[in-house]
Amino acid sequence: MGSGKSTVGALLAERLGVPYRDTDADIVAAEGRPISDIFVDEGEPYFRELERQAVAAAVAEHAGVLALGGGAVLDAGTRALLSGLPVAYLSMDVEEAVRRVGLGAARPLLAVNPRRQWRELMEARRHLYTEVARVVVATDDRTPEEVAQAVLDALELKDV
Repeated sequence: MGSGKSTVGALLAERLGVPYRDTDADIVAAEGRPISDIFVDEGEPYFRELERQAVAAAVAEHAGVLALGGGAVLDAGTRALLSGLPVAYLSMDVEEAVRRVGLGAARPLLAVNPRRQWRELMEARRHLYTEVARVVVATDDRTPEEVAQAVLDALELKDV
């Protein structure tokens, strides 16, 4: 959350001359409501199934840069789909997350004690992020442009 995946993803797509897609945006468009509302109205398991389906469809259909929601890697099938793909994990520490997004109410998994919950989420997910990632790029104290260039360099991709 707040790592810059949407912004950096769009920059990467532009630099590579390929389309950009965000599975969170796909879910919002399909459901016609924000993710926070889906969590409140239907619960996390329902959202995770939507997310699993959105990622599977995007990986199958999309030839470009794809941004996934932070919990997508919780699904073993999704991790298997990402295996062998040029995945970049955009990492950051909690202080950077607070600075960027404030860890506010629009983040349903961070509703109570957001700093502690962010740390707990990261402790639970970090090994999954690194499992699927070909490269890890720190985003702390970097502009989106610097992060995009670091991803290109780390994955040895050339911009157009």
